[in-house]
Amino acid sequence: MTNETDRTPEGQDSEAPEPQDQPGPIALHPERLHKDRQVEHKERVFELNKLGVSYGGTMAVSEVSMDVFRKNVTALIGPSGCGKSTVLRCLNRMNDLIPAAKVHGELLYHGVDLYGSRVDPVLVRQKIGMVFQKPNPFPKSLYDNVAFGPRTIGMTGDMDEIVEQALRGAALWDEVKDKLRDSGLALSGGQQQRLCIARAIAVRPEVLLMDEPCSALDPIATLKIEDLIRELKSDYSIVIVTHNMQQAARVSDMTGFFSVDTDEKKGTRTGVLVEYDDTDRLFSNPSERRTEDYISGRFG
Repeated sequence: MTNETDRTPEGQDSEAPEPQDQPGPIALHPERLHKDRQVEHKERVFELNKLGVSYGGTMAVSEVSMDVFRKNVTALIGPSGCGKSTVLRCLNRMNDLIPAAKVHGELLYHGVDLYGSRVDPVLVRQKIGMVFQKPNPFPKSLYDNVAFGPRTIGMTGDMDEIVEQALRGAALWDEVKDKLRDSGLALSGGQQQRLCIARAIAVRPEVLLMDEPCSALDPIATLKIEDLIRELKSDYSIVIVTHNMQQAARVSDMTGFFSVDTDEKKGTRTGVLVEYDDTDRLFSNPSERRTEDYISGRFG
């Protein structure tokens, strides 16, 4: 398969056979990210090679090449409409649910083509969980919210323990342990978001994707979610989309800055990855002028 391969929403690719077993994580070769800078040796979870997404033949985001590392927090920042969330949704094949979407290029998960014909999208979303911008608990009890995923996939074991461990992992257990039969909709906004995180980790994924998880929350609830993200990275690889640059600087290890290229003749706007680097370095000494202009507030 080449980087120019186009994929349908179902990811059909008849020319690329899939291995029987997924290999484990592959060690990163630092020179792949930076030709002139030393990068810490880390394991890659995702490899994006010229990844792009089009809707109805129009490119929404293109030529995205980056590696996402194990047990790191990776932040995607940039102005509205630059393709951050579109790229995030590629990582667990959520774009499959949009009929007009087509994925281009290559996306590897532990070296396996995530859009290969033999890859089950349902299994992908079990391994790679997602937390959305607005808290979306089910109109069920707290217990049933968390137990929903494990029951659906047929997880074995003590369900009470599975629910408790997920709520503890989301730093919510002490607040709700006596209210497990209450509706999830009765919680505050910040608690609802942590409930959604508990629901996501209950099926024991490896990766958590978070699409602006704090945008609907007040500052106190936001800080709780940020503290939780820092705790969760000891067990999960996390990719977060955020418009809050201070949040990216506080919680992430790596940051990718996206922007928009415009073609006035064609009347098109295409999202592009401008720069991807260690978070401290990107915010203190960016390599690209566009990055510096954005983080300094000169545009965006």
